[in-house]
Amino acid sequence: MNWIEQVKWDAQGLVPVIAQERGTGDVLMFAWMNREALQKTAELGRAVYFSRSRGKLWFKGEESGHVQTVHDIRIDCDNDVILLQVTQQGHEPGIACHTGRHSCFYSVLRDGDWQPVDPVLKDPESIYK
Repeated sequence: MNWIEQVKWDAQGLVPVIAQERGTGDVLMFAWMNREALQKTAELGRAVYFSRSRGKLWFKGEESGHVQTVHDIRIDCDNDVILLQVTQQGHEPGIACHTGRHSCFYSVLRDGDWQPVDPVLKDPESIYK
């Protein structure tokens, strides 16, 4: 059985993916991949996801320039979650989130409310045109 067939795809043909920053271990983002996205990620050494909202491949950084270079592609013990170890690159290295922050996980539950705790590194209006 080929490696891509060993992945347990969901009913929509997708698998969840976590992007983790190499070196720091920070979780940068969560996304989805279909077979083509995973294959292209492995071939290119660059993160390619599947955008459920747009229904198409999403080459991370295609609009923002915030590309993820992939160092390792790992799979969990159940073969149903992918972990990418990446270096976040671009005009402003270290920005993975469309909000202009380092990580998409920038809010913490405090006193019954989600509170942003990580700073905006660059105004998203200047990233996306």
